[in-house]
Amino acid sequence: MRRTPGPPLVAVAHGSRDPRATATVESLLDLVRARGVNVRTSYLDHAPPSPVHVLEGVHSAVVLPLLLTAAYHSKIDIPGVLETARRRNRRLSVRVTGTLGPHPLMFGALERRLAEVGVTPSPDTAVVLVAAGSSDPSANAVIAGMAETWRERGWWDVRAAYASATTPTPSDAVSALYEAGAPRVVVASYFLAPGYFADKVRTAAEEAGAYAVSPVLGAAPELAEIVVQRYRAALTRPASGVRPVLSGRAGA
Repeated sequence: MRRTPGPPLVAVAHGSRDPRATATVESLLDLVRARGVNVRTSYLDHAPPSPVHVLEGVHSAVVLPLLLTAAYHSKIDIPGVLETARRRNRRLSVRVTGTLGPHPLMFGALERRLAEVGVTPSPDTAVVLVAAGSSDPSANAVIAGMAETWRERGWWDVRAAYASATTPTPSDAVSALYEAGAPRVVVASYFLAPGYFADKVRTAAEEAGAYAVSPVLGAAPELAEIVVQRYRAALTRPASGVRPVLSGRAGA
């Protein structure tokens, strides 16, 4: 496909020592490249290249936090990294997009992954939507809001749970739904890539009696479309120099 003219999209992922994570990120971004966007990958930690390195010599870029929820990494880490890049590259101007979620297309991606384990929306099936969790209450509230919205798509119920930092835990949420009378409980993994949290959630959910646990979102076409939409929307705004965001510490 012909490449869309415009500045490169610099995707900033969390990063992981788990090679499955970097492979998954690249698979997702390959879908974006196939839609004609010039994408450059970077990672905040654990894997090269860093955003600062990717932005060296670049005059203009769209920076997209490849994260599912706005919290510490998007509010503090990424602005700080971009300020470092700006000090090293005085000609740099950027447009920074929002995180991948929340977005209406996320529900399609979540249902796609559940369908892969034989689960479709049904009034006899309850879902536990599990995210990483954060010490930022606003980030956790986003997940709770997503669960409330998703409930309306034909499930017995949908409840939020968190792998760390707050409650309920995935196992507690599964048990609570069974105690409330749910005929069947499944777990939807709200993680971008495989890794520690996704593995931990799968084990805990299965031990709690979950009927099924979905794979991570990964290279879902819905996520690729969200990236493209974020990129195109950013191009409608003027570029600017990077300024740090000052705030209290929040969760990941």
